[in-house]
Amino acid sequence: MALRGPRVLLWRWWPNPLRRRSDKLEAWTVLAVWLLALLAGTLAGLAAARSVEHSLARERVEWRPVLAQLTERAPGTASGPERVWAEVRWSAADGTTHEGQTRVEPGSTAGTPVRVWTDPEGRLVTRPVTEAQASLRAGLIGTLLGVIAAAVPFAGGRLVRGRLERRRLDQWDAEWARVGPQWGWKTG
Repeated sequence: MALRGPRVLLWRWWPNPLRRRSDKLEAWTVLAVWLLALLAGTLAGLAAARSVEHSLARERVEWRPVLAQLTERAPGTASGPERVWAEVRWSAADGTTHEGQTRVEPGSTAGTPVRVWTDPEGRLVTRPVTEAQASLRAGLIGTLLGVIAAAVPFAGGRLVRGRLERRRLDQWDAEWARVGPQWGWKTG
């Protein structure tokens, strides 16, 4: 018959004459590690998600589309489905002219207008993510960092439990060395 119920789950805290001090210490260590891992993982995950959300929202506000022009004919033919890299020129908000590379339709002629995204300094950037994409990205990064942060207390708890186990085995060896010779005449 299998044992079930809360008594089995909480066996480390029930009175037992065979329970040693190290068993009790191990029980409290396990509880503390679980609570610390839960707290650290949750806080780190929420902080990371909030930071990513804030950063991506700032990009959506600051990054602007600008009309640029191709400076040379784009390589390839117009029949290709993939976009190709080509040189473009645009004017920043402060009036300075900038040049860079962006993806355009293959075979586009020089002077063709192309929409590019720039940051406040006028540098080329990628198109900012939508709110839905930002939420997904923040959730994934927050989850990943939460799991990593929760792994730290688990690793520390594993080290503590390993030391307790080695100590317990050493105590058993010492006790057996003391008591074992008294049993020799009964087993030999």
